[in-house]
Amino acid sequence: MQELGWAETPIGVISLRRRHEPGVGHDVYEVKIDDEFLMSSLFHVVETELAHLGLARAEGERLHVLVGGLGLGYTLVAALEDDRVEQVQVVEAVAAVIDWHRRDLLPDTAGLAADPRCDLHLGDFFALVADGATPRATYDAVLLDIDHSPQHVLHPSHAAFYTADGLRRMAARIVPGGVFALWSDDPPDPVFQAALAEVFVEPVAHVVTFANPLTGGESASTVYVATR
Repeated sequence: MQELGWAETPIGVISLRRRHEPGVGHDVYEVKIDDEFLMSSLFHVVETELAHLGLARAEGERLHVLVGGLGLGYTLVAALEDDRVEQVQVVEAVAAVIDWHRRDLLPDTAGLAADPRCDLHLGDFFALVADGATPRATYDAVLLDIDHSPQHVLHPSHAAFYTADGLRRMAARIVPGGVFALWSDDPPDPVFQAALAEVFVEPVAHVVTFANPLTGGESASTVYVATR
């Protein structure tokens, strides 16, 4: 195992490591907060589907997209694969994570930070939304992948976002007819779905299954998609 980078953050020490996984026969890249696994290149199907499902609902051309959370970059990659996307702005709270991508430490996203359609911003996504201070005033689509789920947040300050009032502030950053999509590691949550339905129209909870090479079975996550 090789540690490629680490940094102190308000929510703990974040680290990026590379290790060989015998079960799949190649190297995997993992991000941890202290001793808790945050994400792995072994499991990126749902991060990709977050972009695919969210942008499938979006209409029009020359789309401006906001991604909350950079992570290993798979949502960003998938968003840039859509030819209608003119620009993707990513808000990431940890400077080290942005640095990992600018240094091309992750082979699946090498060169991405230099893409002219890609704009990486250091900041607290939730605070920027609450203050109406996102890099652009409005977006055609917002794709969010920061917390484990609406009920399992990385920091207590994030919890207010997942209420109806918090979602209304999010909706104000989306053009009419635009899309909000959210990744969650939990099954569909009726409480969050009710809050989503108060603010957005046609909310759908997509259960996305994917192969789990560590267990030999399947795992599942949820992607919520709704229209402003």
